[in-house]
Parts: sequence; C-alpha cells; structure tokens
Amino acid sequence: MLWDLHCRLQKRLINNNLQVKKILLTGVNGQVGHALSTKLIQHNVIALTRAQLDLTKLDDIRRVVGEIKPDIIINPAGYTAVDQAESAPELCYAVNTTAVRVLAEEAAKINAGLIHFSTDYVFAGDKQNAYTEDDLVDPINVYGKSKLAGEKAILSVGLPHIILRSSWIYSSYGNNFFKTILRLAQTQESLQIVADQRGAPSSSHCIADGVVRLLNNWQPNQQAQSGVYHFTNIGETTWHGFACEILNQYNSLQAQRNWPALKTKLENIVAVTSADYPRAAHRPANSRLDNHKVKQQFNIELPSWQQGLQQVMQTLAL
Repeated sequence: MLWDLHCRLQKRLINNNLQVKKILLTGVNGQVGHALSTKLIQHNVIALTRAQLDLTKLDDIRRVVGEIKPDIIINPAGYTAVDQAESAPELCYAVNTTAVRVLAEEAAKINAGLIHFSTDYVFAGDKQNAYTEDDLVDPINVYGKSKLAGEKAILSVGLPHIILRSSWIYSSYGNNFFKTILRLAQTQESLQIVADQRGAPSSSHCIADGVVRLLNNWQPNQQAQSGVYHFTNIGETTWHGFACEILNQYNSLQAQRNWPALKTKLENIVAVTSADYPRAAHRPANSRLDNHKVKQQFNIELPSWQQGLQQVMQTLAL
C-alpha cells in the first residue's frame, strides 16, 4: 500500500511539472538515514541498509551506483562508534574515508551530486566561540580524523557536493543519548552527566526537514553552492543541560501520555567533568557550530534545540 501511494505521488508530481530527483540514500537504518527515508517521499528514493550496501565493499559501491544512476547520492552512513574507533581505526577509515572517496568518484562519473554528513569532531574543541566553516580543523580522535579525511576525499574529486557537519545527533529511533537518558532514568535514582562539553543537540528529524529544503534550493550546476556547511539545531547547552531538559519535557507530558513515571528526579542529575567520566576517545570541549553560512546560502535555519527536542518527544512511544 505504501509503495502504491509513493507511485501515485510520483505521477502527480510529474504531471504537475515538479522536479522529481532519483536519490540514492545510504544508511537507512541509522538515525539520519531513517528520518530522511520518511521525509523524501516526493522524490524517487532508493534507500539502502548496510546489508544492501556494505560500504566496506568498494566493488559493491561501484556496482550499485552504476546500476541505479541517481541524480543525487545522500550519504548519512558512517562508522560512528567513536570509542571503538580508537582500537579499530582500519574499519573506521574504510567506511568514513575510503568508501566516501569511491562514492564521490562514482557520482562524478554519472554527473550526480553528493550530500555527505560530517561532524563537529573535525575540530579540537579549544576555541572559545562557535566554529565557522573556515576555522582550523584539528580532530583529536580517530573518528574525527576519519571524517575529516572523508571531507578531503570529496573535495579532491571535485564533483558538485554539499558536506553537512552536524553534532550530538539523536532521535526517538535507534540508540542515542536521548534514549539512554530516558532508559536510565526509569531505573536509577540519580545520574551523573558531563557538564564541561558544550554543543547543540541536533534532532535527526530537524536535520531531515532541513535536507528536504536544501534539495529544493540546491542547484548542483552552480559551483559556488558546493562546499562545507554547518547544520545543527540552534542554540547550545551541555550534556548535563540536555539531560535536564529531556527529563523536564518528559515529565510535562508524562501524565497526559500515560508514560511511566521516572525514578530519577530532576535535582538528582549530577553535573560531572569529562575527567570524572573517562572515555577511550577524547571529546571536544567545544562542539558549537556557527550556522550562518547555510542560512545565507540556502535560507535554511533549523529550530532551536529545545524545539527540536519537543518534536522528538511527540514521536516517543513507550
């Protein structure tokens, strides 16, 4: 039934002389990929899981792109296990760098554009203010280095491209900080959350909405539009502040939605430092990204991170 609806919509858009793009979407089981697959219904989207397109198999990438011949490739897929990357750099680079280079090369062969997702982790995190696209990149962990190498690989190919750096991505789908906080708060009386890292929690739903608008405004034949753009929800907080707002919004909806009461009280979310919670991979203390460039070029601004959280909370099923 959903496929029939999709086909009818395609015909209606074509009859109305609206441009329908053929889009190859990777990583559909990831947070951003999943959100995009539900938002891009007006286009002809071929959404592939890791099982359908394993980015460690370069010949498969070449074959799939050659067979589908998309107008645009959207690549939110990636190796995102930041701590595990420290002990598995080869796999991390294979997915985040080598596969990205091959995707770009194959896209260039068929004159397709590429939208690729990168990260705030390309920065060291020692700047006092929000990072702009022109600031010095200096990643401090393997994951960040692999993502930066992926960016450089795209630039070296020279095809029409948009690289979107985002941060602290979460949703009601998959495994993420948002879901973890709610799970722990149901069984623990107190939580210790890092309070010396600052950034913008970015909802995959908001990101997907923004990409839909981006597709409407992007003209791949205009070389000036190609480049790196910061793409996060507006505003900033700490992981501790994010956790507090998650509980605050949950509690305001709990009775209305008949959700279970949380065991953790808001006042029992304890602020700790990164040193109190050591990880295999170092994290940037400052992950704030300046979003003015994408607003200026495409007239796109994502909602505040608090509004993004409200939208995600509405989709939560317990």
